[in-house]
Amino acid sequence: MSDELKNMGDVSDGYHTFNELYEHRCSLFLALIASNPSISWVSKKHHDESEWDGWFIAGMDLPTGTVTYHLPDAMMEIAKATKCAILDKGKEWDGHTASDVVKRLQDWILQTNA
Repeated sequence: MSDELKNMGDVSDGYHTFNELYEHRCSLFLALIASNPSISWVSKKHHDESEWDGWFIAGMDLPTGTVTYHLPDAMMEIAKATKCAILDKGKEWDGHTASDVVKRLQDWILQTNA
């Protein structure tokens, strides 16, 4: 990996770096999981038992569809504190994209608060 790519996390919008924003996103997702542990889960392994070194997968099974993120291993203790299910392997990926995750989360918010 080039030095330029390694330093992308230090790029700032004038207020936050990419690294700070990523930490915020991960923490906010864990807070959402903690608020909804009965529909949430984490696993070190994917459904096919593959895994990414240094990462685990966290998911929520919403009525609007499953949403998942990869989170850094350093956050696993926080994930366990949410009281969500700890799975031996993650649930099967339905092919959702980053755009699907945003839509599913927003649709869930609208349905829940209708």
